Amino acid sequence: MKKHQQPEIIGRKAEQDLLAQALQQPEAQLLAVYGRRRVGKTYLIRKFYSRQLLFEFSGVHNGATRSQLENFAHALKQAENMSLPPAVPTSWGQAFQSLQDVLQPKLKKKKGVVFLDEFPWLNAPRSGFLSAFEFFWNNWASKQPNLVIVICGSAASWMIQKVVNNKGGLHNRITRKIRLLPFTLNETADFLSARKIRLDHYQIAQLYMTMGGIPHYLKEVEPGQSAAQAIDRSCFSKDGLLRQEFQNLYHSLFSNAQAHIAIVRALAAKPSGLTRNEIIEACALKTGGTTSLLLDELTESGFIAAYIPFNKSLRDRIYKLSDEYTAFYVKFIERSRAMGPGTWLKMMRSQSWKSWSGLAFESLCLKHVSALKAALGIAGIYTEESAWRFTGRKEVAGCQVDLLIDRSDSCISLCEMKFSDGPFTISKEYAAVLTHKRQTFISESKTRKTVFLAMVTTFGVSSNVYKASLIQNEITLEDLFSASS
Repeated sequence: MKKHQQPEIIGRKAEQDLLAQALQQPEAQLLAVYGRRRVGKTYLIRKFYSRQLLFEFSGVHNGATRSQLENFAHALKQAENMSLPPAVPTSWGQAFQSLQDVLQPKLKKKKGVVFLDEFPWLNAPRSGFLSAFEFFWNNWASKQPNLVIVICGSAASWMIQKVVNNKGGLHNRITRKIRLLPFTLNETADFLSARKIRLDHYQIAQLYMTMGGIPHYLKEVEPGQSAAQAIDRSCFSKDGLLRQEFQNLYHSLFSNAQAHIAIVRALAAKPSGLTRNEIIEACALKTGGTTSLLLDELTESGFIAAYIPFNKSLRDRIYKLSDEYTAFYVKFIERSRAMGPGTWLKMMRSQSWKSWSGLAFESLCLKHVSALKAALGIAGIYTEESAWRFTGRKEVAGCQVDLLIDRSDSCISLCEMKFSDGPFTISKEYAAVLTHKRQTFISESKTRKTVFLAMVTTFGVSSNVYKASLIQNEITLEDLFSASS
């Protein structure tokens, strides 16, 4: 571990390097940190900059400007250890002037960090917040070589549009940006281990397929519980965190959340994905900028992901739901009539669970392509990942490939992903499906590259004649937990 990395921070090594670099620069730094709600942004900044933090302040969702300014005054009191809070500023301009007065003597002595959390929530209509912050940065803060300002927000799209791509006073002022993503499988295992939770990789994968790598959700897991017990309690008990989280999640991030929710529901109903036009039709949206903005907001916030089909252009991209919790909520939680202990254990015996687990495992694999590449021995080779779909015609049945790795070594890996509670066996029927898929891809794509079939499974593939004749590469769940992912 590098000396600037904090031992109590799980993973986040690249992000910690960026935060450390900001402290080493000889001029003022303005960092933008964004990512979906509950992903651990606040924890990362507080922990990493615990020794340098001079002032911390967080916006309140839908808070009136007056109450936000009152909170700002209390934050100044805390930063200065005052017995009484200072007078409440009458404007954001006055608030930042007060902050400047507090910081000025401290920054003469050492490096200091100002942390403005939930930054978008401070910019209420007609509050004048953003213009006041721009003035504060451009006229004073940017001239303080010992100052690092971190602005952080869960409304990722707002952060991109209003801060990172700002066309006004903050244009090109951001010195570093961090988009904080959920934990990988490997980081999830480390996080649980640090909390004294001992689960094998199969159990952790089930948690990941339900909650994703969201630290706040993973805190629901208690020592001595199985994954099924943790899911049962957090999702299907009356007061379970994840039973009530869905509406809060979207409404806290998006002002017009119903449109965003409509899109994720449409994608949940079509796991293979939808094109932009199909989303417009399914959700009765208007064509044009509004739809593009909705899709960008959901993508930047990490709820959906766009994939460009093999040999297609950007305008042919397919959108898929990538947030595990959203998919699980729509599939099981909101539909569940039963509640209480044992609900999930009962559902796990249903056909619905079997179909969901297969799709959830595919989604998990798509998020760990770097680990897949390492397992294939092509980590250092340039690749392009995509999906491929053939609708079929009269004499040729349709088929699709959910993960295709197009390699610069003149090869293509078609990845088949299967979730099971033991070694997966390729039957005669499934062997025919795989043969058809490979041959159809070669003939329809007209590729001249060598095409390999790779199986990605939980516990490997049982040896038989079909495996020997069809499968060139085998990847297991253990490979997906590689630290390189």
